[in-house]
Amino acid sequence: MKYAIIIPDGCADWAVESLNGQTPMQAARTPNLDALAKTGIVGRNQNVPAGMSPGSDVATLGLLGYNPSQYYTGRAPLEAAAQGIELQNEDWAIRCNLVTIENGFMKSFTAGHISSDEAKILITALNNEIVPTSSSKLQFYPGVSYRNLVIARDQVPLSGNTKTYPPHDYTDQKIDSVLPSGDGSSFLRNLMDASRQIFEKHPLNQQRIKTGKLPATQIWLWGIGQKPQLPLFANHLASIPPIRGAMITAVDLLRGIASLIGWEIIDVPGITGYVDTDFAAKGNYAAQTLKTHDLVCVHIEATDEAGHEGNVEKKIKALEDIDAQVVPPILETLKSYGDWRLFVSPDHPTPAAIKTHTSDYVPWLLAGSDISPSTASAPSYDEETARYSSFRYDNGWEMLPQLFIQK
Repeated sequence: MKYAIIIPDGCADWAVESLNGQTPMQAARTPNLDALAKTGIVGRNQNVPAGMSPGSDVATLGLLGYNPSQYYTGRAPLEAAAQGIELQNEDWAIRCNLVTIENGFMKSFTAGHISSDEAKILITALNNEIVPTSSSKLQFYPGVSYRNLVIARDQVPLSGNTKTYPPHDYTDQKIDSVLPSGDGSSFLRNLMDASRQIFEKHPLNQQRIKTGKLPATQIWLWGIGQKPQLPLFANHLASIPPIRGAMITAVDLLRGIASLIGWEIIDVPGITGYVDTDFAAKGNYAAQTLKTHDLVCVHIEATDEAGHEGNVEKKIKALEDIDAQVVPPILETLKSYGDWRLFVSPDHPTPAAIKTHTSDYVPWLLAGSDISPSTASAPSYDEETARYSSFRYDNGWEMLPQLFIQK
C-alpha cells in the first residue's frame, strides 16, 4: 500500500460576498479533487483543542495524529529541529520574524516577503552586534525568508507564563497591546528594540527602500518553547504499519515536525513557501518519492499566505494550482501501485476576511483503491460538503489512523 497526504495550509475559509457567497474552495476550479470526492469520503476535523491557539504548529500536530494538549511545547522548538539545532532541557527556542512596523502598526509580518539571502544578512548583523553584548547566551539562526530563530540559553528568565503573540494575527493593527508580556518580557522587548536600532541604519534596508520594497524594521519574537518529545510516527499509533515516510515543504515548522517523527525531508528546488512556489516541482518530486517511500506528505503554504494577506484571488489561484499541478502526478503514481490511499486536508482555516487562523473545523478528503462512498457520493471537496458529512472528528488527531486501517 502506498500513501500520500496533501496539506493545503489554511485553505478553508468563510463565504465571501464577492464570490456570490461561496468560499474560495467552492469558487476554485478543482476538477481532480472534486472527482476524488465523488469516489471517496469527505468529512471534517477539529484539529485544535479547546483553549489552544489555532496556529499551524498546534493544528498540524493534530492533523498528523498527535494530541497537541499532550505533545505541544511551542512553535520555535519544532522549527529548531528542522535546522538540526540541539536543544538542552533548559534552553528556549524563540521564533524571530523579520517584520515591518510603521507608526506603531504591523505593516507586514513578512517584511515584504524578504528573501532568504537578505534575511541571512540581517540575522548575521544581529549575531555580530547583539550577541557579544548580551548577558545571556544567544544565537540567531537564519531560516526561510522572514522566518528565523533565536536560541536563548543560560538561565533565561522565560517561563510558561511568558506571553507572546503571532505577528500574522495583527496585520494592519497597532502593536502596543501585543508586545511580549509576563515573565522575561523585558528580555524579549529589549532584543526587539535593539534590532530596531541595528536595522534602521543597515545598508540592506536602505537599498530595499530605494527600490520600493518594504524594509525589515525590526524582529518580532514569539512562539517560544522548550525541547519537544514527539514519538516516532511508526511507533505512535497501533494502526500504522511499518512505513517509510517523507515530507515535502518549504516551511521549517513542517520540516521540524517531520524530523522529530522520523520522516525524511525531501529538498525540492524552486519551492518558496509563498504563492510563487513551484507547484509542479512539488507534485513531481512527491511522485518520485513514492518510488522509494511508503508515504509522502506534501505541505503547501501558499493558501495560508494568501489568507493572511486577505487576498481571495491568490487563494483561489493557489487551490487551482494544487489541483492541476500537485494532485495529478501524485495520483497517477499512487494508482500505478494498485493499492493506494490519498488524504487531503488543511490544518486550520485562514479566512481572508480576518487575515488570521481560526479553530473552526476543516474539510478533509480520503480516497483510495479500497475506499468507496459509504452513502451518497460527495459532489465536491469543500467546506459545505464536509459540513453535511456524517464523518466528523471533534478530536482531529483521531482521524489520521483511518488512513491506515485496512478495509
